[in-house]
Amino acid sequence: MKFLCIDCDEQMGFGERQLPGDGTLAAVFRCPACGREVAMLTNPMETQVVSSLGIKIGGRTVPEQPLELVRSSLDGGRDEAFAEPPVDSVTSPETSPVEWAETATRRLEAVPSFVRGMVKRIYTDYAKEHGIHEITPEIMDQARTDLGLEGM
Repeated sequence: MKFLCIDCDEQMGFGERQLPGDGTLAAVFRCPACGREVAMLTNPMETQVVSSLGIKIGGRTVPEQPLELVRSSLDGGRDEAFAEPPVDSVTSPETSPVEWAETATRRLEAVPSFVRGMVKRIYTDYAKEHGIHEITPEIMDQARTDLGLEGM
């Protein structure tokens, strides 16, 4: 969509945008020749559609960020959620890697493939929460008991 100045027959350029706070969006366009302005006001539904498409009205004022579209669609997301931890940070029990004993890996292979990743994640999370560095069949049994998964 382009706006033309009727008096000058010039294409109007983008001037500014405003977000009044009621879910609407106001965009002002100016004629480069005569300075005439025209404003466009969108309703909340139109504003939501434009935002969901990742369209930035008025251009960028900051460089594009990694996963920007995903971040903008998350309600109440944390800015630091996608930040890499410092290389020299101290490893806590929650972030230290969990090793799998060979016997535990063989036991995990008996789990149907379509749920294997989820099961592995459950045991890994359990180990991290309890400061366990190696998952063994005994740890798997204890986790099943503690998590109430004996019948599964």
